[in-house]
Amino acid sequence: MALISVIVPIYKAEDYIRRCVESILSQTFEDFELLLVDDGSPDNSGEICEQYTLKDSRVKVIHKQNGGVASARQEGLNHSTGTYTIHADPDDWVEKTWLEDLYSKSQEIENGADIVVCDYYFDTEKKSTIFSQKPEEETPQSFLDGMVRDKHLGALWNKLIKRSCYERYGIFFEKDLNYCEDFLVCVKLLLHNDVKLLYLDKPLYHYDQIVNKLAYTKTYSQKIHSYDCMLMEILKPMLTKPLYDARIYVVAYKEFNSKMLTSKEFKAKYFSMKNILWKESPMKLKLFMYFSACGFMFILRPIYSLFQKIKN
Repeated sequence: MALISVIVPIYKAEDYIRRCVESILSQTFEDFELLLVDDGSPDNSGEICEQYTLKDSRVKVIHKQNGGVASARQEGLNHSTGTYTIHADPDDWVEKTWLEDLYSKSQEIENGADIVVCDYYFDTEKKSTIFSQKPEEETPQSFLDGMVRDKHLGALWNKLIKRSCYERYGIFFEKDLNYCEDFLVCVKLLLHNDVKLLYLDKPLYHYDQIVNKLAYTKTYSQKIHSYDCMLMEILKPMLTKPLYDARIYVVAYKEFNSKMLTSKEFKAKYFSMKNILWKESPMKLKLFMYFSACGFMFILRPIYSLFQKIKN
């Protein structure tokens, strides 16, 4: 039995899976198992994964019928044996001390932390940017608040989590939710006040925006929007009204900043939630959203997008 189970859901990843796997097998921390979950991939991903089982006994490959990333993550979790679990995506890669630093941090408190969160790199063709995940307080409530408001990322690849937490709180991946499925699991965990959370002030994961440009999660499409709507229905009975309202704003901002809604559709939606958007938005965005809802979206949306690019 290994101390850490690393879970990698894989689908159509033959062009970049090697970089991910090799960065994990090169870890300074050696007491882990690597679960590669082949989600019925039609390319050579499954065969590439099998090759690694011949090179390293820590690698285990699980082949399953295609069911989406949520079912792949759950399958990996079902087969995991480690005290802790962590996930990685096949188009990303990790620093050599990813596991060592996270595990060392977890042992700073008695009986070990339940969740350890670290910073990450956001890699584009132009630059690599460090995104801090530091919460206002090292509590599940504080991190949940930041995550719902999109200040913190709801990913599982920068979070070392005790496997027993999934069992203790009856947490599983929603099989039909194949976008933000990790976000939902994080919410379910952080809703419990007795969860012991620690923050590690160090970027250890590379969230790559280059090698897999076709990944549907990198652009806000109609498919992702439908998953967002599904997620909001699931979250409604879980979150307090202030937190749920904050998430409504996040989704509305995505709708505004993409081409998901026409000017007419956005107008109808905006005025149905005007109070929430006005309360949550910074002043510049308030004005952009308001005048967009008044019928000027076709002019203001590209101007706002340009403003954001210049700002970044």
